[in-house]
Amino acid sequence: MKIAMKLGLAVLLSASAAFGAFAQEFTKGAVTKVDAKAKKVTIKHEDLKNLDMPAMTMVFRVDDSALLEKLKEGSNVEFVAERVNGKLTVTQVK
Repeated sequence: MKIAMKLGLAVLLSASAAFGAFAQEFTKGAVTKVDAKAKKVTIKHEDLKNLDMPAMTMVFRVDDSALLEKLKEGSNVEFVAERVNGKLTVTQVK
């Protein structure tokens, strides 16, 4: 019985570590421009650790129209950016 409990605990810990590795880290930024027609947004952001990029102002694609609606010029946001088909793309917004 103790072996089964230890095995179960080991599986649970391994699974939680794996899910933690997939968790995305949000980056703080300020929206400076929104181009809804082109589905692009310009954000002045802190370091993008997952992309190994320093803080700067840059243009991102936004493929999801619902996310694009959340982005307003002059607003402060927390976002996740990833390379999608070779393009830097905002994939999540808080």
